[in-house]
Amino acid sequence: MPRARTLGASRSRPRQTPLTSVRVSFVDTYALRGAGASLEVLALRRGPHGRNPGSWETVHGTIESGETPVQASLRELREETGLVPEKFYNLSRTEAFYQHKRDELALIPVFAGFVPLAAKVQLSAEHDRAEWLRARDAAGRFAWPRERRAMDDILSIVGGGDAGLLEDVLRVS
Repeated sequence: MPRARTLGASRSRPRQTPLTSVRVSFVDTYALRGAGASLEVLALRRGPHGRNPGSWETVHGTIESGETPVQASLRELREETGLVPEKFYNLSRTEAFYQHKRDELALIPVFAGFVPLAAKVQLSAEHDRAEWLRARDAAGRFAWPRERRAMDDILSIVGGGDAGLLEDVLRVS
């Protein structure tokens, strides 16, 4: 007569569950112009090819190997819009996004850069339209909740054209 196995007993090794990785993977960068009541935020519409066609977003991109989040943010802003900021800020905000296909929790530092009023946007192939909008209107346009939430920080931290009493800590360049 075969021996009964004890519940839970196993001769094989215990099953190992892979750990979800956490990585600073992406950056969000808001192009701004003006200040106070005339503050505007650049909104970009994704083109018909690629992820989320037709959705509106801010500049968003991957941190490349060897890059810091600041370097990635400035590069993505230049690549996606052709813009170079005169003043550049760390918004003291980090968002997170769980990438289920990779089992990775991606952390997303958030930045904002002020560009000259006359600066011309030069879109990359990723986007097919750009609009300068008031912050509240941009919040209504953005598809991702994290981008809508960032509008409050933009208005409260740099909405006046600089970071006020936080300038010495949050201004990157």
